[in-house]
Amino acid sequence: MTGWVQRHHPSPNHNARKLPISMVVLHYTGMQTAQEALDRLCDPAAEVSAHYLIDEDGTVYALVPEDQRAWHAGRSYWRGITDVNSASIGIEMVNPGHEWGYRPFTEAQMEALIPLLSGIVARHNIPPGNVVGHSDIAPARKQDPGELFEWEVLARYGLALPTPKPRIRLLHENPGAFYLSLERFGYDIADGRAAVAAFQRRFRPRIIDGEIDGEVGALLFELLIARDVGEGEIDEDCGDPDFPY
Repeated sequence: MTGWVQRHHPSPNHNARKLPISMVVLHYTGMQTAQEALDRLCDPAAEVSAHYLIDEDGTVYALVPEDQRAWHAGRSYWRGITDVNSASIGIEMVNPGHEWGYRPFTEAQMEALIPLLSGIVARHNIPPGNVVGHSDIAPARKQDPGELFEWEVLARYGLALPTPKPRIRLLHENPGAFYLSLERFGYDIADGRAAVAAFQRRFRPRIIDGEIDGEVGALLFELLIARDVGEGEIDEDCGDPDFPY
């Protein structure tokens, strides 16, 4: 699997893929301990799993082989794909989550994630725009890995999209126009407010209210331009540093 794995803890919860691997989904465990999470991810009755789990001390566990379909995404959608489990690698980060005392991810976890994710991305030629959170692919159901996850650390290594600096305030003519743009970027907009909140959680975590405003409109505009020209081209240093948020 990878030289960065310290422990193998096989889960029986997997089946055959139906799609090529094209994305990575990051989660938090949302349980009080790593052992509790491992027990659940390896329990046949639970019918959930992931490919990898990273403990708070940086230990990387391999649970499901990458060529198999782990059961981590549930009912989800990203960029036209509805069977996200078949198209993705799932990585669980040990964290109690919003229910049990959400806290920042540890430095050891992030240091372990970077080489693990780098290898996955290289092996499967996954673009930065397809390294996403569970909340991105299931905005009406999930909040993980949450607003404390350090996406910009991954972005510095080219492993995820950076947050662009908007050059203008952009208010769409109506909410429907924004939702269509958000869908074009990749989100399921069946629950529009939840999709906006998921977008904010990922790209503007300091305010997560599900409301469309000039800042989120501008962020989405920059991201769509970058997607059109190739998502590695986002200029995270452009724009006015005194942008009136």
